[in-house]
Amino acid sequence: MKRIYLNEQASIPILGFGTWQLAGEAARKPLEVALSVGYRHFDTAAAYDNHEVLGEVLKRSGLKREELFVTSKIWRDDLKARDVVAACEEALEELQMPYIDLYLIHWPNREIPIGETLEAMGKLKEDGLIKAIGVSNFTIRHLEEAMKTGIEISNNQVELHPSFNQNELESYCDRHHISLTAYSPVGQGQDLKLPKVQTLAKKYSRSESEIILAWLRQKNIIAIPRSKDPDHILENFKSLDFDLETADLQLMEDIPQERRMINPSFAEFAE
Repeated sequence: MKRIYLNEQASIPILGFGTWQLAGEAARKPLEVALSVGYRHFDTAAAYDNHEVLGEVLKRSGLKREELFVTSKIWRDDLKARDVVAACEEALEELQMPYIDLYLIHWPNREIPIGETLEAMGKLKEDGLIKAIGVSNFTIRHLEEAMKTGIEISNNQVELHPSFNQNELESYCDRHHISLTAYSPVGQGQDLKLPKVQTLAKKYSRSESEIILAWLRQKNIIAIPRSKDPDHILENFKSLDFDLETADLQLMEDIPQERRMINPSFAEFAE
């Protein structure tokens, strides 16, 4: 599987398995299916309440730690230096792992200086507890502020799908060598209904989700689709097996844009 370079210590598989809304034991079977079809990149977070089951499933797989890639996230209330360290240590204990490959700030929080948070994350990286530092739900403004600290930001995980393609943010991240991860890559199912996506699904004899995931991969955007359905888990993985033609990639780019779907009350998108 294609990988995206993060830093001298880490590269991330371009397709991962998302675990948002797969809390506790409900995550076990989907995780086992994902492993069986070939996923080796798993995305989790402290807020998802599934660190323990993910750690158990991966440990039981018998795979070596270096064969796996795990992303986790620190919640926005835990961004003070001492809390960053405590949260990471707790995550590692729950995951039963010696390190996390990519550790993200889950949401920005203007109440806590970004420099304090990133400095603590940098120390975690120096100590070998994490391999790469990233952020999530950061706008260009947030990224500009973060980069002033001098700490290397390797990834920004954001809502991104055909009807919300974040092209301006993508261009900015490209210029600054920050990889993008798309969460909700099929727009919580809504983008599967887009006429252009459905037309391409028929042309390639592929599912609508495969079309979207192939488009993202060819844009060098990491995707972390999530499903409970074994058939859909396999279907999404099969998106790695084909490419869209150049004209069809442009067709995807021309899809009309809508508002973001994920916008909680504490988000700082409009500022």
